[in-house]
Amino acid sequence: MSQIQNDETIKSLIYKKIRRSIIMGHRESGERLNVEAIAQEYNTSVTPVRDVLQMLSHEGLVVIKPRSGYFVMSITLKQLRDLLDVRRLLELSAVERAAARISPDQIQELQTVHAGYTGDDDESYDRYTDENRRFHYLLAKASGNNELADLVAKLHDQLARFMVMRRAGKTMEVTHKRIVEALDAHDTETARQSLLDDIDRAHEAILDSIMEEDAESWHL
Repeated sequence: MSQIQNDETIKSLIYKKIRRSIIMGHRESGERLNVEAIAQEYNTSVTPVRDVLQMLSHEGLVVIKPRSGYFVMSITLKQLRDLLDVRRLLELSAVERAAARISPDQIQELQTVHAGYTGDDDESYDRYTDENRRFHYLLAKASGNNELADLVAKLHDQLARFMVMRRAGKTMEVTHKRIVEALDAHDTETARQSLLDDIDRAHEAILDSIMEEDAESWHL
């Protein structure tokens, strides 16, 4: 293996591990990410670690503070509610457009997103989260508006660590199947209502979980 390939392999590993630790809640909001300590843990230089944290900052999971370092992104309850509201607005618009124009190839792509339920462990939920993001991105892409699809994908990156709180590993595939069936039938109303039910259940579960946590940590 060349040095370049080795560097990319290490970078990919660090990215997956840190991203998973944030999404699964093993790192607290506002926690400082020690570049040198992470580099030492993976027996590498600080360069790939910084590259990874830069990538995660683009996903809204890490914030870079000049002269201070890298931190897990903090978010207020108001900001979270706003993100969830934007998600609802964007995705309902996307599904209405998609229902009218989705192609058989796009239906097939949506049908093959999920690899099935494999348990409630971190690795499985890491995959479920990625599959959920891909499903909603592809749904939005079927609207014909690529900018809308990119916005939906970005929102799911920012919301990934909160979407896990729903613990919907067993039900996600079934819920998404209902949406796809309505899209396949070009049934706009059923597709919209199925997606709205999915979104509202997810948002309610997220906010219920948040309210059970320490209010101070959410800047209430």
